[in-house]
Amino acid sequence: MPTTLLELTQQGDPGTLGTEEQARKIKLLNPQELYGLWERQNWISQEIDFGRDLEDWRNLNDEEREWAVWSLSSFFIGEERVTTQFSGLVMAYEDEQEEAFLTTQQVDEARHMQFFDRFYREVIGLEEPDIEGRLARVREDLNDAFVELFDRALVEAGQRLIQDPSDTDAKVDFITTYHMVIEGTLALTGQHFITKYWEDNDLMPGFVEGFNRVARDEHRHVAYGTWYLKRACGDDERLADRMRAKLAELLPVANGVLVPKGQDPNEEWEMLGYTSAEIHEFAFNALTRRLKAIGVPLSAEPVAA
Repeated sequence: MPTTLLELTQQGDPGTLGTEEQARKIKLLNPQELYGLWERQNWISQEIDFGRDLEDWRNLNDEEREWAVWSLSSFFIGEERVTTQFSGLVMAYEDEQEEAFLTTQQVDEARHMQFFDRFYREVIGLEEPDIEGRLARVREDLNDAFVELFDRALVEAGQRLIQDPSDTDAKVDFITTYHMVIEGTLALTGQHFITKYWEDNDLMPGFVEGFNRVARDEHRHVAYGTWYLKRACGDDERLADRMRAKLAELLPVANGVLVPKGQDPNEEWEMLGYTSAEIHEFAFNALTRRLKAIGVPLSAEPVAA
């Protein structure tokens, strides 16, 4: 069943709201409230029914099948990357409520990886005997921008937190990289358009059910990142500038991750009827509303003369 906009909005993510003014006024959920949502919304990846999906997969045309394999590779590997690189943030908790929520997010990411592994194994039909082999096979479809974002920027941010979990600068860098760029700008944008295509064409109902649950989890994660960055950066211009600098560094890289195989990232492109302009607008609007809630716009306000 499709996830409604109301259900997504209830996760506390300002990116789901209709206007910047609504985002500015939103009362952000704190980690304890987000933990309560997690308990009430838990789900089991192994119970998703892929029966009709397998039949649909066999009937897809070559373009649809190639697009699905390529687009989902970033999610499968991405979930593995964020699962393994999250421990530093768990170590950086500041109270028991934040600790409780952060542990749920690492569990969520592992569950998402298991969901994609099942889909690649049972529907797409990868024949590698274990998850490591399937991850290695799917990595062949990634582009250089993905490697830069997930294997360099995310790993380095996580390592700095592991070295010193009390380093606020490192925590701001990690949450900006992870929650604002990887989850908020990249993953939730891709999820929106992939799910929309399958729903509009009445295809892959099992995958759509699971992917909607993944999206609900990730909106909750982004709600945490928004809450933390508002608390840390909203009234601290030095940290706000640090957050802006990280966004300026990584948003162009994230944009490159979205570019389909064979397309020029410097030109307009289209993917199964969705234009690059349409995709970029969706991502930018959601990010802008999160930044409005945080109180840190992409560009610093000019100082009055």
